[in-house]
Amino acid sequence: MSYPLENVRPMFDLKGRNYIVTGGAQGIGFAVTRAICEMGGNVAVFDVQAQPVDQPAWLTLSSVFGAKAVYYQTDVTQQASIDASFARMLADFGSVDGCVPAAGIAIDKPFLDQTWDEFTRIQDVNVRGTFFVVQHVARQLLKQGTPGSCVLLASQSAHIALPGYRMAAYNASKGGILMLAKALAVELAPRGIRVNTISPGFVDSAMTQSVRDIKSKREGDQMWLAPPNQRMSTQNDLTAAVIYLLSDASPHTTGADIPITGGLHCGTIDGVISYE
Repeated sequence: MSYPLENVRPMFDLKGRNYIVTGGAQGIGFAVTRAICEMGGNVAVFDVQAQPVDQPAWLTLSSVFGAKAVYYQTDVTQQASIDASFARMLADFGSVDGCVPAAGIAIDKPFLDQTWDEFTRIQDVNVRGTFFVVQHVARQLLKQGTPGSCVLLASQSAHIALPGYRMAAYNASKGGILMLAKALAVELAPRGIRVNTISPGFVDSAMTQSVRDIKSKREGDQMWLAPPNQRMSTQNDLTAAVIYLLSDASPHTTGADIPITGGLHCGTIDGVISYE
């Protein structure tokens, strides 16, 4: 059987679609929010902060891209807060087409010193918050009878453990996200809902910077330059992959993980390689 070839560019268009992005006040979450708006989509941001960190940039999303962007202060560790924000989002937007749960926290601390409360907080934000936001979206998609796409934030920390990288609780949470996405991809695919992940490497963000400052004093910058590309990632390295997975450019992609690590998931380098 032969199929007619389709134009690729229109497949990436998100015009008229509505998405939830958690952790969208700053960092990766805000970058994803901006990218969705750029592609014509509307975004409801759930974040625990009172307002976006870069308020001027947030306020220009609608005027620059012609998209609807609404901010809902939300604590993703609290069921009542998620329930309330989701209800408000539906009242404001009318429907939902997917989500990018990007809210996440980490701690750099030896395994033997990490406390019960620190571990619980990381799992509550990174795993429980993601689980129940996706559940809300999936239930609504089934109610609407429409297909949808959810892109979860895993990490290189879901795949590898690096020497000196003392983030066992964070690694455990991201491993949970990776497996959650696979389980949901299998369970929800027959209902037209796709679930995928991206696995960033070291991203130059506020969260990573706090860890980097401590580690660089102790170990230098070797870890941050370990990827074959010899640099940290930026939010700009991630957004195109998220758009691909949300859009009609990836209709047959579910249960997939896109590593965006500068090659670190393949191996590390020691020093600069010269081909002169």
